[in-house]
Amino acid sequence: MVTAKEGLMTSAAATANRVLIDYKDAIQDYKVTDMPVISLFAERFSTDTGGDVDITFAKPSMALEQIEEGDTPSYQHTDLRNERISVKEWGLAVGVTRRMLEDSRFSEMEMALNEARRAVERHVTKHFIYTIFGVGNAGYGTGVSNVSIGKTTTEDALVPFATNTHGSFYGQDPTTLTGSNVQRIYDYGEYTAGELAALNITGSHYFGSGGAGGATGDLALADLTTAMELINAKGGTADTLMISPSHYKTLLNMADFTAPFTIASGDDSAKGGLDYVNSTSASGVVGQLYGLNVYMNHWIPQGRFGVFDMKTKPVAYVERRGITVEEANPGFGITGSYMTMRYGLKVIRPEAGVIVIGE
Repeated sequence: MVTAKEGLMTSAAATANRVLIDYKDAIQDYKVTDMPVISLFAERFSTDTGGDVDITFAKPSMALEQIEEGDTPSYQHTDLRNERISVKEWGLAVGVTRRMLEDSRFSEMEMALNEARRAVERHVTKHFIYTIFGVGNAGYGTGVSNVSIGKTTTEDALVPFATNTHGSFYGQDPTTLTGSNVQRIYDYGEYTAGELAALNITGSHYFGSGGAGGATGDLALADLTTAMELINAKGGTADTLMISPSHYKTLLNMADFTAPFTIASGDDSAKGGLDYVNSTSASGVVGQLYGLNVYMNHWIPQGRFGVFDMKTKPVAYVERRGITVEEANPGFGITGSYMTMRYGLKVIRPEAGVIVIGE
């Protein structure tokens, strides 16, 4: 005898319409679930309007000025930067058969809900990675006119919103601009804008790997120190290295990264212990190098890796509308829902990350 096991989304009324309402409520609840990629990379904003949204950011530092008694100091409005972010709508249609809805022995409803969740997370994660790593994609509109940002892409090509709606880190020659393009780099600490623009020869935050021929998956330790200089000189502190599985293989082949750790008796939290392996699998953190937390993720391009200051979120995430669901009935015994969301992404801290390219 087989005992029917009710699924997670099975309704008390056991009718197709009631189950669909439960399903919609569950999807609606998902919008409050924070996805790791958003909390890791983004400053979150919300807006009541769609399309292009203008947001103003203060530069990291403002200087005092000497004034005479009775004078009024000038306002620091010139130390603000305006960024335009494009908000677009994305959707997913999910359908299940009425027979499956009405038969509690099947869990198609749960599978459909879980797959919808995975689809949302895959989409948002891929969009973030493409935005941050400068990968061109016509579907997302990332890169410069849908072409990936390269080692020779200039700042002049990265600044215009019309051709690079997702923004970027600094390109080559960040003080050399034409037309109405506004300079994003500025004096910081003991460095003038010109001196910052001369770091790494061209000042670009996109440069070729110093590995063996700069091939895909190659990584040189000098790449990391160069990236740290580019970020640290502008007031940041590099603390995160994000790599692909191919780069992880390269790191594992480096003796400095695989140096043995002494494990105390009964201590499973040290590197190599079972708890360490379990926590690594859950968080994606695979170790540390030069004080940088090393993250591995399969969405990161094989030919690129990034160094970031994660205390300063590099991306603005503007949400016009969280995940909403509308009921639909496409017929032929299928009951479905349309899940949609409206959001926009843009790199708004051009000094907070460096992309090393080996492709």
